[in-house]
Amino acid sequence: MRLTAVIIAFGLAACSPSVDLSSIPEQPDSPPIFASATEERIKIVGSSTVAPFSTTVAEQFGAASKFATPIVESTGTGGGFKAFCRSIGSDTPSITNASRKIKASEQQLCLEAGIDEIIEVRIGFDGIVLANAKSAPDLDLTKEEIYRALAAELPDGEGGWIDNPNKSWRDISDDLPDMQILVSGPPPTSGTRDAFVEIAMEGGAAQIPELAALKETDSDEFKRRAHRVRNDGAWIDSGENDSGIVQTLLKNDDSIGVMGYSFLEQNLDRIKGAKVGGVTPQFDQIASGDYGISRSMYFYVKAQNLNLAPGLVEYVSEFTQEDAWGPEGYLIEKGLIPLSAEDRVAVRESVLEKLRSEDTALEDEPES
Repeated sequence: MRLTAVIIAFGLAACSPSVDLSSIPEQPDSPPIFASATEERIKIVGSSTVAPFSTTVAEQFGAASKFATPIVESTGTGGGFKAFCRSIGSDTPSITNASRKIKASEQQLCLEAGIDEIIEVRIGFDGIVLANAKSAPDLDLTKEEIYRALAAELPDGEGGWIDNPNKSWRDISDDLPDMQILVSGPPPTSGTRDAFVEIAMEGGAAQIPELAALKETDSDEFKRRAHRVRNDGAWIDSGENDSGIVQTLLKNDDSIGVMGYSFLEQNLDRIKGAKVGGVTPQFDQIASGDYGISRSMYFYVKAQNLNLAPGLVEYVSEFTQEDAWGPEGYLIEKGLIPLSAEDRVAVRESVLEKLRSEDTALEDEPES
């Protein structure tokens, strides 16, 4: 028997950003590069932030099990959901990584393709950092200062709006360095971009009286203005590869990059993270919630691919075992900030129970 839109969510809602019910951003129509492959192996797409974790698990899984090493492609969260929701089959992704929760519009896209059994796995936490080169000035930014630097328009003080006039960080505050506003970040298809505008930009906009008032009277217009990033060269869409952003920072001390904490942690010999509200982006500060721009990370499993992707249950089991995602696990070295012990147990037990139940149901289903 088929279930309708089964989404298994675990953990406290307060630990993750709210679901964005807006439309899915435009995505390239070309399928992932592995779409023509006929080999029955697990195929994974999605978030560039989660990709290093899933790649590490895939390599460990392939080396230690009887199954082929899963194929992992970084497409961004939005692109991952579009590929994941395209159809059921061995040539389609069985897992999509996500640095935000699935949107209602993406759930609908899956349903329209006959994909009505999706299992959500929350894997841990990440911080979104604003990083620059070791040789560049130190930064301590508030969310309001981040918004004033990157918003497309700002209140003009007379009831209207003006194009963002700020050219340097000193234009925003005398306490900030006299350095050009030049920020490289992920494109609109990225879950990191979604979380950045929802947490940092919205949070900063709400500190400005005119926008705080707008939020009370017209929340949709507030959100539109809070999410609209300037396009005059101060913000540069840099693709889904955070490694490319790191290279940009090393070439220009004025450059700041928006990226996941894991990429900062892996490059601490070359770059550093800005404080946000006086709090340094560090493992303990993100895990405790003290760092102000943090989010949950996920992957989603297409249960209807269970009999088409050998080892899918075993892969999920490998990812969610303590030697992988626990406090002493091998994913911690990659920058994963783990869930609490209680949440890890709850997620693992519930997800594996659900997957095994769906696997049995598919095996028992008569052929059409």
